[in-house]
Amino acid sequence: MVIYFYKVNDSYGDFSNFSPHPIYCEEKCWLTVEHYYQANKFKNSPNQWLIDKIHSVQTPAEAAAIGRNLDYKIRSDWEEVKQNIMEKAVLIKFQTHFDLQKILLETGEEIIIENSPRDYYWGCGKDGTGRNELGKILMKVRAKLRVQIS
Repeated sequence: MVIYFYKVNDSYGDFSNFSPHPIYCEEKCWLTVEHYYQANKFKNSPNQWLIDKIHSVQTPAEAAAIGRNLDYKIRSDWEEVKQNIMEKAVLIKFQTHFDLQKILLETGEEIIIENSPRDYYWGCGKDGTGRNELGKILMKVRAKLRVQIS
């Protein structure tokens, strides 16, 4: 069985970066993984001031809108570091929230897919040909958690 997730209110919606599960990282409490991820686009960039703005917005959708705004220049090494940033944030989320950790571990060895119709990098895309990098990170985090709790 393959486990699909996408919207926060759907099955396995807590796997979404938009789920309302705060993480504490780099001496700040971030409302969601999405807040943290989007803010990191601007570290050491001309728009570093956006980090505090993203931190202060109330919803992950607002954080994503700022982070995806092409008018803002992002850090030059973003393509090289974004995977590690995402993995770090997702790991912290599941280490922090034991209810989510339990759900993730109960998925066993099932394949996890972010069923995003628009995202061909983090999700599977509309036609299923996307890279599903977020699903891969969740499966990697699941394996790390098993080792940590055994």
